[in-house]
Amino acid sequence: MKGRFFKTFFVSFILFAVLWTGFIYKTVILAESEEAEYEEGFIDRLINGDDDITFLLLGVDSNDVAKSSGTRTDTMMVCKVDKSTGDISMLSIPRDTKVRIRGRKNEDKINHAHAYGGAELSVKAVKDLLGIDLDYYVKVDYKIVKEFVDLIGGVEVDVPMDMKYNDPIADPPLYINLSKGRQVLNGDKSLQFLRFRKGYANQDLGRIESQQQFIKAAFEQALTVDNIDKIPQMIKSYYNNVDTNIPLDLILKFAAKAKDYNMEGIQTATLPGEPQYVNGVSYYVSNEEETNKLVDELFINQKTAEHIDNNSGSNK
Repeated sequence: MKGRFFKTFFVSFILFAVLWTGFIYKTVILAESEEAEYEEGFIDRLINGDDDITFLLLGVDSNDVAKSSGTRTDTMMVCKVDKSTGDISMLSIPRDTKVRIRGRKNEDKINHAHAYGGAELSVKAVKDLLGIDLDYYVKVDYKIVKEFVDLIGGVEVDVPMDMKYNDPIADPPLYINLSKGRQVLNGDKSLQFLRFRKGYANQDLGRIESQQQFIKAAFEQALTVDNIDKIPQMIKSYYNNVDTNIPLDLILKFAAKAKDYNMEGIQTATLPGEPQYVNGVSYYVSNEEETNKLVDELFINQKTAEHIDNNSGSNK
């Protein structure tokens, strides 16, 4: 487990959307609603445009997201948010997935893409793997987990087993000591829960299931009324620990509709496939037929299909 662990816990774009919703409501919507004659203004312009956005969430093997060049990704999730329906979809990609990475002679593990070419090459690798339009990324480090969980008052999860593991020379040092059962985890214990790797019977797939459970629980807790006043601290934590190429105006478009997002109906899935040894190397090999079907269900709708048809080759 040395130096390789999960350093994030939720779709940080959604967090940012929630934060900005509170900001917009307090500083823009309330102010403009007091005007007798309110015509097309700031909010109207923001909410026009595409109804959905798809981005790649990356957790990196680094203490500092700003200094993560040359490191491998520990977590990859493709996320889609549809502000017209409120639906949210997330597809986890195992770190050892066998893929062709642009510019490399041989196939490699997908988590190596970031080490070779940063978030941009990771996006291209996932885009090629899934055959979808994908331009945006959100890259985070582990510190946002501890800060955010403590801010929102903890996250309740069902720990599936006793989790015990120590590695004092890991970066940062790793001390895990959690008991099996449903419990509220603070920031430090949340990191332990998310960094634990070795005890799952189905290895990385089991860890992904725990990550997805945590994400849903964190969503629910973050959206409680008691956490509204903590928005300024959340924004500070976001800016300190997140790197993204999503333009601010696009973030605000989706923030304006964040109250309508269906947090209870979040769709989570894992890339179909199975672990295999190829030339003595352990990989996760995706099932192309099942992957295409799942990607179509989670990310492809009539609008994007028409876009792809009208821009041949743009989805590769």
